[in-house]
Amino acid sequence: MLSGLRRWQHGHLTLRFPDGDLAAFGDANATDRATVFVRDDAIARRLILGGEIALGDAYVEGLWDADDLVALLRLFVRNRASLKFNSPLARIAQLGSWIDERLRSNTKDGAQRNVHAHYDLGNDLYRLFLDPPTMAYSCAVYGSPEETLEQAQTRKLELVCSKLELAAGDHLVEIGSGWGGLAIHAARTRGCRVTTATVSREQLALARERIAEAGLSDRIEVVYCDYRDLPGQYDKLVSIEMFEQVGHRFYGDFFATCARLLKPNGIGVMQTIAMPDQDYAAYLKSVDWMQRRIFPGTCLPSLRAMLEAMTKRTDLVIRHVEDIGPHYAPTLRAWRERFLARREDAARLGYDRAFARTWELYLAFSEASFAERSLQDYQLTFAHVGARSE
Repeated sequence: MLSGLRRWQHGHLTLRFPDGDLAAFGDANATDRATVFVRDDAIARRLILGGEIALGDAYVEGLWDADDLVALLRLFVRNRASLKFNSPLARIAQLGSWIDERLRSNTKDGAQRNVHAHYDLGNDLYRLFLDPPTMAYSCAVYGSPEETLEQAQTRKLELVCSKLELAAGDHLVEIGSGWGGLAIHAARTRGCRVTTATVSREQLALARERIAEAGLSDRIEVVYCDYRDLPGQYDKLVSIEMFEQVGHRFYGDFFATCARLLKPNGIGVMQTIAMPDQDYAAYLKSVDWMQRRIFPGTCLPSLRAMLEAMTKRTDLVIRHVEDIGPHYAPTLRAWRERFLARREDAARLGYDRAFARTWELYLAFSEASFAERSLQDYQLTFAHVGARSE
């Protein structure tokens, strides 16, 4: 472990060991600093055997802590390329993880299992940290640092509806319902009809409940349906951060479905987390802690991968691309702070200490990745070739 840390280039890292010894790495004069408290020396053997996945698991087990987890993870993101923790044994372990992850392929049955593993953990869990009015579990758009999470999420929903050019006579289809936030906003503010599809039983139940409470059951239909099985054609199509669960093998199927569902002059908007094109090929050959412990079956796309799949299988063309990724760090910070403030409530709901540390690390690492701009969050507006707004 220490030999790998000697390649630390950006910022300053201090390790404090159980016996009081210290080890320092990086630039001693750097202003970006973090301290790791090693609680158990067994962590070194764990990293040799398991690499980065073992590092995350060791945090969950309480084998290490940090004075500022997000600051540490930001430095880790900056130094990641040079650290190379993976030993030959870790690479063998990675092979097993890679095979296991490929067995979680997002076929119709596989997609339901993968969605269930994350989104069906319980609606009460998500109520702990999402803003109640929108229940949006995706990147918000902040007008200023002073805006509340609710205001920023409402701004995002409004931005999506504007890009869709939604009108009262439109029928909107949504791939991935969440808890109904966008469907409710669209029907309430634009007067349109909405058909929204999900394969999460928990989200299905709560979305229907929230829609009924909003008095919009006559305008919004929530269906339990894989996106590939959606029938009909629609004026507008939207999908907010569902594409990450599609899987590389099925990108073409997803866009072919969008093309089939969208009327000749229709407009589609898709929002998705993505990674740089330069990193995508290597990413497809690896499995990270997030895929193993948080989002089974997930595969972040790159912009080029999406465009190639769209071009190969459809006549859809991109009309506009916007990266709202800079807004994700404050979104994730708000979620993490709200989650940590309600850890006792989580415990009363049955989510134990290991679960809480898992989600703390997930939210902190996601925040660090977006703060360092190592991930993007694209909003793509698309239409058929030659489509004209009516």
